[in-house]
Amino acid sequence: MATLTNSFFESHCWAKLKTIIFCAVEWNGTNSEEAKLLKVTSLDFAEDDELIKEIKVDYDFIRNKLVKQGFEALTGKDGKWIQARTKGPGHGSISRAFYARTAFVKKIFEIAE
Repeated sequence: MATLTNSFFESHCWAKLKTIIFCAVEWNGTNSEEAKLLKVTSLDFAEDDELIKEIKVDYDFIRNKLVKQGFEALTGKDGKWIQARTKGPGHGSISRAFYARTAFVKKIFEIAE
């Protein structure tokens, strides 16, 4: 598992965050055949951005918890901006991925305005 050995700035999480594009789409329900694109924004983060420093704290906390307490100790409550959640269908899945919290997505759009 790369999270055990990779620092934040060597991680897949950072690789995805450093250049990111968000598309806000109006959700019209399950099986909707149309969607309205509301807004598109992109950001190029730097290692010294304040928000990235805070996300690094989340990553390091989750990584240290994984190393010291094991996989079972991870919960969706860990992290202010990102969280480690079940990857794919839940209930018994043994894989986790980093997900942006709603507050993080909102912050991205605030920064981009």
